Amino acid sequence: MRILVTGGCGFVGASVSVALASRNPEWELVAFDNLRRRGSELNLPRLRLAGVEFVHGDVREPGDLLGVPRIDALVECSAEPAVLAGFDSPDYVVPTNLFGAYNCLELARRDEALYVFLSTSRVYPVDTLRQLDLVEAKTRFELATAQDVMGVSSEGISEAFPLDGARTLYGTTKLAGELLAVEYGDAFGLRTVVNRCGVIAGPWQMGKVDQGVFTHWVLSHYFGRPLSYIGYGGTGKQVRDLLFVDDLVDLIEGQLLRPDDWTGFNGNVGGGRECSLSLLEATNLCRELTGNEVPIDAVDEPRAGDVPLFVSDCRRLYERTNWRPRHSPRETLEEIAAWVQENHRDLEAALV
Repeated sequence: MRILVTGGCGFVGASVSVALASRNPEWELVAFDNLRRRGSELNLPRLRLAGVEFVHGDVREPGDLLGVPRIDALVECSAEPAVLAGFDSPDYVVPTNLFGAYNCLELARRDEALYVFLSTSRVYPVDTLRQLDLVEAKTRFELATAQDVMGVSSEGISEAFPLDGARTLYGTTKLAGELLAVEYGDAFGLRTVVNRCGVIAGPWQMGKVDQGVFTHWVLSHYFGRPLSYIGYGGTGKQVRDLLFVDDLVDLIEGQLLRPDDWTGFNGNVGGGRECSLSLLEATNLCRELTGNEVPIDAVDEPRAGDVPLFVSDCRRLYERTNWRPRHSPRETLEEIAAWVQENHRDLEAALV
């Protein structure tokens, strides 16, 4: 099987490429990337050692993709993944996430290849998420038992959550990519899978404040860089679920191996309530793992596009598979901290 991974030098794309190549030596893995994001170049030696072919190209350019020889599957990991992307200008986020998804679908259609699309929980509208009833506990916000919004329960946010409203340009372009995948399945019989991911975390992630927040938290503690609790009282009680990247690879591998079981799936893929952290809880873990304490400011005003809580309700996924997250939040942060310590010189230079 020949598999193209777009965004193949990014955190998720490189992790998928390297893991699939090592687990399935009979497969041909091709990583496709424009190397625009700082730190992506650090993944080139990893790919080479794993026997993954690298193609330098841009998903915004149809000719770059259509120049790739025939493939059996395409794992679409390319994206401008920052939540704040587009607030200054949509010039990169829209062509990359929307037109890029279209170009990838056209390549998959050309080769009748399985198309696995990595979407995001950011497709859910911001204002509706902000209006949920929350309970303030000692270290985090929790969802109140009674809610007026459909698709909300103690398990988190399900796919039944209403999609009316704004969700940031990042979330909108990814939702548009989901809809295109559904239409290509209906119009052309293309086999498509949509994984609507929450926060993904793990080694080799160049975490930033608006993308890869838990890796950003570990990196900041290791290198002694100040942080901020932004919005919602400045207490750090806002919550996200997180999924260790190797656990996501397990799921994608199963989808590639059994495409007939997964074709048409569109659902949440996240850590769920059991694999979630508040920023305050992440701070306590990072202090313990690194031995460092960094200054943390309290900022009352939330950032554009931010929400106080998101936890994925993955019951639609669990009805289809025995797959479950294997790594706890602590284990995930331990893996990140070990990676940072081992690669601190390269990381410090890349994160300047």
